[in-house]
Amino acid sequence: MILVTGGSGFIGSNIVAALVARGDRVAVCDRHFDDERARHLAGLDIAEQVEADDVMTWLAGRGDVSAVVHMGAISATTETDVDLILRTNVWLSIELMDWCTAHHVPFIYASSAQVYGDGDLGFDDDPSQEAMAALRTITPYGASKLLFDRLVARERDAGRALPPQWAGLRFFNVYGPHEGHKGDMRSVIAKTFPALQAGDAMRLFRSDRPDYGDGGQMRDFIYVRDCADVVLWLLDHPGVSGIYNLGTGQARTWLDLAHAMFAALGREPVVEFFEMPDALKGRYQYFTQAEMGRLHAAGYDRPFTSLEDGVADYIHGYLKG
Repeated sequence: MILVTGGSGFIGSNIVAALVARGDRVAVCDRHFDDERARHLAGLDIAEQVEADDVMTWLAGRGDVSAVVHMGAISATTETDVDLILRTNVWLSIELMDWCTAHHVPFIYASSAQVYGDGDLGFDDDPSQEAMAALRTITPYGASKLLFDRLVARERDAGRALPPQWAGLRFFNVYGPHEGHKGDMRSVIAKTFPALQAGDAMRLFRSDRPDYGDGGQMRDFIYVRDCADVVLWLLDHPGVSGIYNLGTGQARTWLDLAHAMFAALGREPVVEFFEMPDALKGRYQYFTQAEMGRLHAAGYDRPFTSLEDGVADYIHGYLKG
């Protein structure tokens, strides 16, 4: 039995679907079994559903859990309730990791590229305590993910017991099926698709920096199904532990994204630019790109889906459905 927390959410539900598709028994832990997220699990042969507040009690009575994939989190970068973020993103993560340590069960958890803050220090997943201490986050969510990464690193360096396999994944700009419930945290693809399908232009921020043209701001976009593939690969390679970036390693521009969407819709690109809100000026990220050398060095050698192929698959296989 593999336990997936946050299993009805965006990344979690895609991991659950991939596990079920290959024949694994999966228990899903979440708080959203009776809202729109329930449809993310529709048709899947889920072994058990576990309420998030009961997960530690549920684990206490189990002897058949072979891995914990911890995707559950307060993931909104706009959330300001620090106590809620700490309880959900840090203390529960510690409890789950401690349980996995005590029961010799692999533990894979979601970190985030938000640990890199504004990106001025780069995007190197250097696992040393010194490197992580130098990072400066800009959101409470990012701070919570960095705090847990640092707690794990301190346990590792002190030689204290950890799960037989542990891996933190710093997700970059993930897009794909099952993100509709995320509201403003949805990808630009999900947010703009209805307008583009209706024949409207793609609207993008103007650049307020001379070194980037309008629409030339860059992101490392990764298809959610690639993220699920990495999690399954880790489960199949129990000797691999560490903190790893999870992007494609190739930044693409917002114009690239727009052109990929128009191509998938069979339309000529029509892009309009508008002024960036004052609240974002000076805080907007102009470039993200995952350093992927450590995951590749650990043995992961599968190609990542191109932006064009991922957008086309997402639009034709899900958004237009």
